[in-house]
Order: sequence, then C-alpha cells, then structure tokens
Amino acid sequence: MSGPSTYEPKSGFTRWLDARLPIARLAYDSFVDFPTPKNLNYWWTFGGILAICLVTQILTGVVLAMHYVASTDQAFASVERIMRDVDYGWLIRFIHANGASMFFLAVYIHMFRGLYYGSYKAPREVLWILGCVIYLLMVATAFMGYVLPWGQMSFHGSAVITNLLGAIPLVGETIKTYLMGGPAIGDPTLNRFFSLHYLLPFVIAGVVVLHVWALHVAGNGNPTGVSVKEVKKDTVPFHPYYTVKDGFAILLFLMLFAAFVFYFPNILGHADNSIEANPLQTPAHIVPEWYLLPFYAILRAITFDVGPIPAKLLGVLAMFGAILILFVLPWLDTSKVRSMRYRPIAQQMFVLFVLSAVGLGFCGANNPDDLIFKFREDKLSVSYSDTNGVAQARLFDDFGEAKAFQSSLPPTAAASIEVSASGFKWLWLSQGLSAYYFLYFLVVLPLLGIVEKPKPRPASIADSVHRRTKSEAGAVPQAAE
Repeated sequence: MSGPSTYEPKSGFTRWLDARLPIARLAYDSFVDFPTPKNLNYWWTFGGILAICLVTQILTGVVLAMHYVASTDQAFASVERIMRDVDYGWLIRFIHANGASMFFLAVYIHMFRGLYYGSYKAPREVLWILGCVIYLLMVATAFMGYVLPWGQMSFHGSAVITNLLGAIPLVGETIKTYLMGGPAIGDPTLNRFFSLHYLLPFVIAGVVVLHVWALHVAGNGNPTGVSVKEVKKDTVPFHPYYTVKDGFAILLFLMLFAAFVFYFPNILGHADNSIEANPLQTPAHIVPEWYLLPFYAILRAITFDVGPIPAKLLGVLAMFGAILILFVLPWLDTSKVRSMRYRPIAQQMFVLFVLSAVGLGFCGANNPDDLIFKFREDKLSVSYSDTNGVAQARLFDDFGEAKAFQSSLPPTAAASIEVSASGFKWLWLSQGLSAYYFLYFLVVLPLLGIVEKPKPRPASIADSVHRRTKSEAGAVPQAAE
C-alpha cells in the first residue's frame, strides 16, 4: 500500500543512521508520507485516540504500581494512601481509573465503525483478527485491574468470575486453582492479578505494533469501501492532513476525559468498591464495570440446561463466544460490498445490533428478576403446598385476608406470604437481545450478503470526494477487492 520509500536523509548523521538502523525511514514512511484515502471521516480518528489512551494507561499504571501493595491486608489501605498521601496520587489514580472507561469507549466506537464499513473484509482479515486479540487482552487486563483496589465489588466480582471458570469440563478446576493460587481467593490470587495486570498492557502494546504493521500492508479502508486505484487521485499524505485531523479529535476526546477526571471521577465506578473487601458480607447486586456489562448480561441470560450441558457452562460458553465470534467475522459476512453505506437493509440490521449491544449493557446493570414494566400491580401472594405436595399460590389485596388464609392452612403446607407482581423482566429482555446478538453474526450477515441488492457505488475514491454524480449514477456495484 505504501509503495517505495520516499525518505531522503538530510544530514550526515541521518545518512549514517539510515544505513545501519532505518528507524527514521520507517517513521517517515509510516506516519508522514503514508498514502491515506482522502475521504476518511472522523470515525477514523479513534485509532489515534486509542494510542493516546494506551500510553496514558501504561504511564499512570507504572506510577501507581510504585505505591500499591499486593496484599489482602494492605491493598485497600495502599490505594487510600495513594489518594491521600502521595503527591498528586488522587489525580494519577482518577486518570487511570477513568482512562480504562475512556479506552473502552473509544475501542467500542472503533469496532462499530469497522463493522459498519466492512473493515474486516479481504485483504484486512489479519488486521481485524489482531484488533480482536487486542480487545480480548483489554478485557482480561481490565478485569484483573478491577480486582486490585480490593473493595467489596472487587473481591466478590473476582469470586464470581473465577468460579465460572470452574464450570469448564475437565480443565476448569485446574485453571481456577492455578489462577487463584490455592483453593480460595487470597494473597496468591491478588499477586497473580497484579502481575498480569502489569504485564498485559505491554503485550497489548506489542500487538498494537503488529496491528499498525498489518494496516500499512493492506492500507486503510474508507467509507465507500472502494479500494485505492490511482494513488495520486485517491490519497493524500498522512501528514499534515490527518495528523491535524487526528490531533483535533484527540483534543476533543481529552476534554471529555478531563471532565470525568475533574468533575465526575467516581460516576463510572460502583459505590460498594469504596468499602474494604469482606468475604462474610456479599453485596446485594454484584456487577462488573460498565464496559463488561453486555457480556455479563449474556452470561446471566442462560438459565436453562440443554441436554447434558448445564446452564452454568452454557452461560460461560455464550459469554466467551460473544467475543470469539468476532474472530471469524470476515468469513461469516458473505457480501461482496464492503461498506454498509450502499446496503440499506444491512444498515437497519446494524442499527438493531448496536441497540441490542447497548440494551445488553442495561440488562447487565439490573437485577435479572426485576421488572422493566408491570402488567399487574403488586399483590400479596400466599404460596403453599396442597395435600398432594403440589405448589400452589393465591393472591390477596389485603394483608389481613392473606394472614388469615395462611393461618387456616395446616403446618405441613409450609405457607409463606410474598409480594407478587406480574410484568416483563430484565432477564427476558437480555435473553432476546442475546439471541439477536448471535443471530446477527450467524444468520443476518450471511443471509443478507446473498439476497440483498446493494446501491451503486462510485468508481473510485476521487469520484466520491468530488461528488461526480454522473459517474456514480452509472457505476455498478463492485466486488470487494
């Protein structure tokens, strides 16, 4: 994509260095003179934003690690000491904690952009797979980092996830034991999570280098999905055109970032995590951070067994499958047209997919048995067993009547009074949205690629930029190259 190098050393030192280690040539060809499609919009600026987020997380994480103590007795206190006693410790921690949320916000926008514009299609399959690897590493890093403050949600959230790993047949208990460092969560667990949380960002940085390398081999995609045909007409140098554009977008994003750090530093966290971990007191509702809520909702949506496979294992498979299915997306989408800009039905299905992903986040944040809306107002329900041992229930409007009916039943009926209401549960919504999540990849995209007739596309990127309507009107949908 980039073609032959145009770098020319200007001094004796740069000529000497270029002959031995052409790092300046690599930087120039990759970030200065790299031919970039001239029709990229602001959705493409999130790649640069993500680079800033990664660097920010690594730098602040290294500083925090200098003061953190990975011990169940001292972890919570060490975090409090960072906030109160370390110079600007509060600022570094708030940047790191909110930086994780900003990182995931940017990566979700980056991924949705790739889905909409077909950035995963040939010849960019490896580029897409490397991006999925980065996301999977981000999820693992974020989970382990969430455990480190050793608050109530940290401890009990780690207990839930590690116990889920035990549901994997044959190797589950072994993986669980090695991860926890023993039969229960304790100092070995916290030390393992701290070590991995420190290590994985550098692994992510290494995969990012591969990701950028793969991008420069295949070249940027673009909103039209049309491949570069004439370099001079279809592209512009990356600098100064896109360095300025990316820089402006990064400044706007940093303003949003700063607003959370200085004005709403704790709004994206959970209040229970400000309480030191207590194994004897479980929070009423255990939830992960917001960026993992959709997968948590998918996990909880599976409440039924399928043959010999228990619901717990099915939930774990569905949760991990929701991420792993992204790896095979380039081969699931059968359409020969990259961009959904020219696929009206696919656009509508994509909007539903985005709404389902956001909806799963709301489902994950709420108790699955709570009602979204009620069909019938609250009533008193007396539950009991009849003479044959069959469970029965009777509704009452008045507590006195319910109590009198309970008293009239024999002790063997084991009668109890509960508040009963009829309505639509969050569980049912999460089950429907989870079903559409998988159907979108396994059914909708393959089927639409076969039956949908795309709109005409421009013959080249230059035509789309200069709005040559005559050329666009006579264009025929082209196969993705």
